[in-house]
Amino acid sequence: MKKVVLSLGSNLLDRANNLLRARDLIKLRIGEIQAASRIDETVSWGFDSAPFLNQVLVVSTNLSPEEVLLVTQGIEKALGRTEKSGRDAAGNPVYHDRIIDIDILLFEGETRMSPELTIPHPHINKRKFVLEPLSELFGNQVIEPFNISFRQMLSKLS
Repeated sequence: MKKVVLSLGSNLLDRANNLLRARDLIKLRIGEIQAASRIDETVSWGFDSAPFLNQVLVVSTNLSPEEVLLVTQGIEKALGRTEKSGRDAAGNPVYHDRIIDIDILLFEGETRMSPELTIPHPHINKRKFVLEPLSELFGNQVIEPFNISFRQMLSKLS
């Protein structure tokens, strides 16, 4: 079993229930949740929108990173997500409101860099809504492939 770290976010409809339903499907389809951060309300990142509820989970799984990606995309679709973030003509990211967003942040012992999947998530060090719960869960631990803790990353961001 390996540990995968997932970020959950929701800014549409019943946000808390969306996170709950996502966690239930993650337990059913990916593996046992080993740890969960508190749920925080945060401003949107990368676009103007309603506030998000965010949470980070540590999940034990027998799935590969690519299998986890397919399952998380299936969960998003099952919960009603219709649009994925994309890029505009200039290559800039375009984000949308969402019922649920599930990102793979880390996958124990694995790195990936492909158009479909990048592990660790390329924006970890830029997103306070990710660094705060990661700091809560991992404290001052330095998690590979990083050379500093998430708390140190967070202090550099602030």
